[in-house]
Amino acid sequence: MLRRLLLAQGLVLLAVGVTTWVVASLVGPPLFREHLHQAGVPHDSSEQFHAEQAYRHATAISVGAAIAVAALTALVVTLYLSRRVQHSVAEISTAAATVAEGRYDVRVTPPQLGDEFDGLAAAFNQMAQRLQAVESTRRRLFGDLAHEIRTPVAVLEAYLEAVEDGVKTLDAPTVAMLREQTGRLVRLSADAAALAQAEEAHTTITPEWVDPRQLIGTVRAAVADRYAANGVALRVRLDDAPRLWGDSQRLAQVIGNLLDNALRHTPTGGQVTLAVETVGTDVVFTVSDDGEGVAAEHLPHLFERFYRADNARDRDRGGAGIGLAIAKALTEAHGGHISATSRGPGEGTTFTVTVPLHPTIGAHAFDKHKATPTVSS
Repeated sequence: MLRRLLLAQGLVLLAVGVTTWVVASLVGPPLFREHLHQAGVPHDSSEQFHAEQAYRHATAISVGAAIAVAALTALVVTLYLSRRVQHSVAEISTAAATVAEGRYDVRVTPPQLGDEFDGLAAAFNQMAQRLQAVESTRRRLFGDLAHEIRTPVAVLEAYLEAVEDGVKTLDAPTVAMLREQTGRLVRLSADAAALAQAEEAHTTITPEWVDPRQLIGTVRAAVADRYAANGVALRVRLDDAPRLWGDSQRLAQVIGNLLDNALRHTPTGGQVTLAVETVGTDVVFTVSDDGEGVAAEHLPHLFERFYRADNARDRDRGGAGIGLAIAKALTEAHGGHISATSRGPGEGTTFTVTVPLHPTIGAHAFDKHKATPTVSS
């Protein structure tokens, strides 16, 4: 790179020197001679000859000195810039090789060589940061899966060994326990598959105009029996909300997961409220309960995979800590966002889902001929 920069600078200086010399040789003498004649110097006199010779020598010295200074300056600037560029490129190359080896914590410093180089460094750092986050999530996901699978598998193994050793008999309680543990494994598998599908929802969403009243009615009917069996009242508050553009099944899954979560954390005799209202260009769904509540330190993590505010109680209730992560992924696939608030343990929890009424730019596209929005993959 240094040789190429020096060659480019040399060609530029050569072009400048030749152009300057040609212009000085062709244009300068006639103009100089004309001024001599106007000053009274006779034509073809010795005074004119010596003056023109002095002009040519001065021009040659000036052009030569200027080119020499320019060449020296170009050399110094080229050496300085090339070393900085080489250092920056070498740093990015080394960092890229480090990332290729699976170490994503490497970062490069902005070279301060212009917006393009600084943008390249920033893009590389952003890429490394996202890869680090993905790798961290992947490791945590496998660790969580291993942890979730370990308990039912250990129980199954212990019971089967006990049956083989004759310590336990394959009676109804034993079979019930075995079925419960296999059921947990089946639910975990289904939840993991549902989470993977939800996080790829931008390719699987089938949008249509959805009536919030009909959507809430469907979800309410689906959970009514479970709420009645647990002695928890479900109240619905539905304002006059216009139709929204979304996948009715996916939205029903979001609200259903929130209602299931509220049911697990609301004791018998408690109440869960499902409300729908229009705020500006958004439809806002809220699920509020008067149950256990959530401590402030747990709120930022509620939508993480396999996260539980209370591992022991949630595991007994059959929750794998995936339902809220699925709700978050499906909400974001609609261009919306989800949040949770709580005043603390024993004060209940409120989940808020905000979904735009119309397709969001970048998430959906319109078919101008059919006048019907279509999801872009």
